Amino acid sequence: MSTVLLIGIAIAGEPAASTVAQVRDRWAQINYQVPKAQRESAFEDLLTQAQALRQANPRDASALIWEGIVLSSLAGEQGGMGALGLVKRARADFEAAIKLDANALDGAAYTSLGALYYQVPGWPLGFGDDDTARAMLRKGLAIDPDGIDANYFYGDFLRDQKDWAGARAALQKALSAPARPGRDVADAGRRQEAQLKLKDVTAHLAH
Repeated sequence: MSTVLLIGIAIAGEPAASTVAQVRDRWAQINYQVPKAQRESAFEDLLTQAQALRQANPRDASALIWEGIVLSSLAGEQGGMGALGLVKRARADFEAAIKLDANALDGAAYTSLGALYYQVPGWPLGFGDDDTARAMLRKGLAIDPDGIDANYFYGDFLRDQKDWAGARAALQKALSAPARPGRDVADAGRRQEAQLKLKDVTAHLAH
């Protein structure tokens, strides 16, 4: 979700498989540029690619993180009870990534895990938990305090909690985050999301 290392895979002289950067860039295209009706099948295709990347690099935290992000995004497109199995797999990926390298991709595993915990339903349907969400999102922020994703998701969580002033501060910080090299599509899309959420938060503060 944040700055990603370019990781090439070369297996016994075979052609290089997908890289983290390729999965990352394709995710941004699908998430922000592909029409909604086509997104689910596009994420299904990308999941196959992300799974192959993770299987080839089982000790690479960034590969685990991106498989988890694709699983989460596919779950968001599918919705309903079927999505819960996908988000549980995503949670396992993020937890495994944290064990390998908690700082990978600027703490993206913590931020992504926090996002799952406040967006997934709570017990008995899912594992959602606002206290865990807050703890995970703050860990992500501690690693990447000025990052667009860490601040966006913390701001969105605070908005969900009706902490309008806190949400405004975090979303404004997301909007002023430095650009990420090679992440133009993702940055533009995230900024647009942050502006929409900030507009809603500002309306609540005006009352």
